[in-house]
Amino acid sequence: MSNTKGIWAVVPVKDTSAAKQRLAAAVPPSLRQTLMLAMLEDVLAALAEAPGLAGRLLVTTDPVAQRLATRYRTDWLTDGAGDGHTGAVAAAARHLAINGAIGMLTVPGDIPLVTAEEIGDLLAAHRPAPAFTIAPSHDEQGSNAVIVSPPEAVPLRFGEDSFFPHLAAAEAHGIRPTVLHLPGIALDIDNPADLLHFARLGSRTRAGLWLADNMPTLASAGIGRQGE
Repeated sequence: MSNTKGIWAVVPVKDTSAAKQRLAAAVPPSLRQTLMLAMLEDVLAALAEAPGLAGRLLVTTDPVAQRLATRYRTDWLTDGAGDGHTGAVAAAARHLAINGAIGMLTVPGDIPLVTAEEIGDLLAAHRPAPAFTIAPSHDEQGSNAVIVSPPEAVPLRFGEDSFFPHLAAAEAHGIRPTVLHLPGIALDIDNPADLLHFARLGSRTRAGLWLADNMPTLASAGIGRQGE
């Protein structure tokens, strides 16, 4: 860790060869890994361009994701990588706290519309420690970006309905949460309906271009019918 005195970005990444099982009805197994990697690269690129981060950390044992991390000057941690999203983020928070990081920003690897500007907005809105800043998913169920400082000030528990529990957890620890609604961060690709919505946006992100290239195959698998 070259600079431990700022806020570090953390991205938990599962085994990409078995990623996105909830897209199985719309995306053939042979394509799900490449879609996951395209989305992850969009996230890593935005984080690499965002000013104000002390560093970036993937939590993964996946060698393909680790090679992608190296391309974007991102460290990786294997501790906790097999413990689900919550366990991976908790392991990263412990690691950062031990190494003196001021705070932790965690985002998932499946928000391809995230931008460096949105990351900058989150950092700018974050108050002095102890502090908690969150950007929810579009349906206000998921927690698609969370900054917590110090890194272990608020225990994080991720799932399909984590946004309001995270607000309550921050309040329970004496911290008034800051909430930002950011359109790029808000769209996570979890199911066929999300993928169809993303396809209709015509995004020029890596994942968007991947989707355009593979739409004939996905259409034959029924993505339009699945998402509607």
